[in-house]
Amino acid sequence: MRTTLTTLREMYGKGERIAVLTCYDASFAGVLEEAGVDMLLVGDSLGMVLQGHDTTLPVTLEQMVYHTACVARGSQRAVIVADMPFGTSQVSPEQTFEHAARLMAAGAQLVKLEGGAVMAQTISFLAQRGIPVFAHIGLTPQSVHQMGGYRVQGKGKTAAEQVLQDALAVERAGASMLLLEGLPAALAEKITGSVSIPTIGIGAGPGCSGQVLVVYDMLGIYPGKKPRFVKDFMQGAGSIAEAVAGYVREVKAGTFPDAAHSF
Repeated sequence: MRTTLTTLREMYGKGERIAVLTCYDASFAGVLEEAGVDMLLVGDSLGMVLQGHDTTLPVTLEQMVYHTACVARGSQRAVIVADMPFGTSQVSPEQTFEHAARLMAAGAQLVKLEGGAVMAQTISFLAQRGIPVFAHIGLTPQSVHQMGGYRVQGKGKTAAEQVLQDALAVERAGASMLLLEGLPAALAEKITGSVSIPTIGIGAGPGCSGQVLVVYDMLGIYPGKKPRFVKDFMQGAGSIAEAVAGYVREVKAGTFPDAAHSF
């Protein structure tokens, strides 16, 4: 039976943490959801871990549609969310809807787009037309050049307040879920307590409603430099399925991330 956004809201209401991993193909989709992953994120991170780019910026909408369809064909249970790649949501709300509709038709149940208050009008436009939005604030990789690199965001009183206001703005606009990336743990916990939608953290400490990692990172097979928040769950595991199940257990128990994997 397919997990739905309603299911995730019920989990959130009961205080059950949501386990999320990135996924880019049918085979991994089956393995991840069999191991208990609640949501599969077809991330534009595929540009780095699959295609070998230095950033996510070269990923195209056609590639995201292709990988979303692959994941959907291999999935029976988990919620599927697809990233809006660079240049597909930084346009008019009408154009963004057309791009998001292609991802939904490919099998996504939500679309994820980067940006805070500046994206509120677009989020509202999509939500009012039947496309659930997973808003992404904090460290937004599509803005890596503007940010001057992959840096923790929300440091200092003014910066922290801006991130909080972004969270409140996207919630008011109708976002169904909120991704918090690269934030001090205390700030992410404050945001989680200030909104009434689930928050999923990556490099944002243990106080979120759930966690996500890039699957290649948590399996220790991506050759790039590992961020502080990444844990290699293959260490001590006998198989990929066992490693993923370990990740799910630790997310559900609230033991991952710990202080060593937080900012």
